Amino acid sequence: MKYWVLFVCIFTLTIACKQKKANLSGDIPVKVNDFVAAFPVAALPYTIADTALLQTSDTTHISHKIFNQFIPDSVLQPAIDTDESFEILPVVRVEKPKDKEYYLLANVKQKKKVFLVVLVFSKKNKFLAARILFDNQQNEGYQYSLTVNKEPTFIVSQEKINPETKLLQFTRVGWIYATTTSTFMVVVNDSNEDVAKLSVVLNPIDTLPQKNKLSGDYLEDSKNFISLRDGKDANTYLFFIHFEKKGGTCIGELKGDMKLKDATNAVYSVSGDPCIIDFVFKNNEITLKEQGSCGNRRGIECFFNDTFIKKKIGKPNKQAKQTHL
Repeated sequence: MKYWVLFVCIFTLTIACKQKKANLSGDIPVKVNDFVAAFPVAALPYTIADTALLQTSDTTHISHKIFNQFIPDSVLQPAIDTDESFEILPVVRVEKPKDKEYYLLANVKQKKKVFLVVLVFSKKNKFLAARILFDNQQNEGYQYSLTVNKEPTFIVSQEKINPETKLLQFTRVGWIYATTTSTFMVVVNDSNEDVAKLSVVLNPIDTLPQKNKLSGDYLEDSKNFISLRDGKDANTYLFFIHFEKKGGTCIGELKGDMKLKDATNAVYSVSGDPCIIDFVFKNNEITLKEQGSCGNRRGIECFFNDTFIKKKIGKPNKQAKQTHL
């Protein structure tokens, strides 16, 4: 009987030791698994408002020293003074079984300043990249929120009621982690902050060279078009698509590199980006067919499925040239 009691005591103590959480608020090094375990796994899609996101109490605190075990101070330099002490407050962990990366969302606190950062790690627990999303210093009457969808895309929204029009004005910006460049890229940029600017579509590649065979502008009208410009080689084209459907209530926009598969077929496909678009050239037309999930670049009820006709470029007037000479 004594041996049985002794065995139970030893077993209980062993389990208790295994379940004891590592102290992340001190200076003693910890294992990376203990660091990651401090971030509870989030169910996607995940949404949280700034009032809850930037709170700094009733949560685990990770010290500056422990943070530097796994992440260099340099990633936070744009936001805080890294010569002064700061602490990390875990928010959530975002991970998908098939992905090669996982993400840690954390509040970083230094004195009265608190900001939200997303940290990217490989499945082998190697730090890859970081992105500061927003902080408690940029209110200006806005309410902020973060939504992380299943892709995952990290979408920050700022909203407020315009005191003059009494209407909601908003800006939404979303980032995804691009494995090809090991950086975050913007895939959502939606705003009604400046209606005057939104009434005119600005083509960001308009002035680039268009000497290659397929380069040029293919359009329906000034609000529905695709522009192709010369890329880095004969099989690559830089493109910009913009469309407005359903009376302008459903808008789509995308800029990227299109690669030829053969003389009449091309594709847009970037590692880490779920959006895939096929392009087919026939005569003076280009037809788009959305194959992947491009929901972050367009409205819910419209797709990158359309056909555009190439705009003809007028020939120079020979008589005018001779007169000028």
